[in-house]
Amino acid sequence: MSDFELEDSGSEFDSDDNSDAELQAAFERGDLKPGLNVEFTGRTNKINDITKLLAKTHAIRLELPWEERLDMINHLAPLAPELAVQLEKHEQKRANQFKGNAKIPYVRPEEDPVLNDFKREMLFHRQAQSAVLEGIKRLQDLGIKTRRPDDYFAEMAKSDEHMQKVRANLMAKQQGQAKSERIKQIREQRKMGKMLAKQTKVQREAEKKEMLDKLKKFRKGKLKNLDFLEDAKALESKQKQSADKRKLRNKKFGFGGKKKGLKRNTKSSAAGLESEKSTRRQRGVKAGASVNKRLGKSRRMKAKGRK
Repeated sequence: MSDFELEDSGSEFDSDDNSDAELQAAFERGDLKPGLNVEFTGRTNKINDITKLLAKTHAIRLELPWEERLDMINHLAPLAPELAVQLEKHEQKRANQFKGNAKIPYVRPEEDPVLNDFKREMLFHRQAQSAVLEGIKRLQDLGIKTRRPDDYFAEMAKSDEHMQKVRANLMAKQQGQAKSERIKQIREQRKMGKMLAKQTKVQREAEKKEMLDKLKKFRKGKLKNLDFLEDAKALESKQKQSADKRKLRNKKFGFGGKKKGLKRNTKSSAAGLESEKSTRRQRGVKAGASVNKRLGKSRRMKAKGRK
């Protein structure tokens, strides 16, 4: 056990002995009464020895230059326009909360604890800003550099391997977010495509119905010409052109789906049976049927009669 611990344990024992002695003396005087608390009727003397306090302060004070202490006493920095706008928005938001909810008791802005907290944080911000502006100027006047050089290299607290893991994790999160956004965009595009297809279908049905109505009117003699048929033909040719373009695209690019592994060998292709399948396909013969299939009995009898 160290000397310091011995002294601490000795002081604890002394304090316990003193408290016990005080209790015994109080018991002998008859000051102790039933209950947990003892009323103290004495008067404590408060000592405020200013001379000794100042002397002790001077003794423990270190006479260091300002660049070692960096203590400053300054005024608040000017209120920035963006902070003023933010404060105004905050006050307006608070006022709207009072108007929209009758359960919240109204509090004046100067007594509102929420606004006071926000203003207090702004005061801290302005005080720190003023200290930074003045402190940098004083350091530059003393010839102390306040910016690191461009070629400054310091030892990192984390290893390169750890930072690579952090970077990989951040990249994975970023890629996941980008993928999620892309999926959302594709869903929205599909939804818009379905809506456009539905609108086109409804429009075509409406145009077809309108043309049939005009045709009925022409048969009844209510219309004198068939100009609307020319418009219908033009529309039909336009739709046919779009359908032909779609066929050409499908022929060129296919219909989507899985294409990976289509050229890979299979058991039948390795055994040389693919050529036989293609030949049957060209002749129109179904799978499992022989090429030289025997005719039925009735057909054989007819063939004999012809001979």
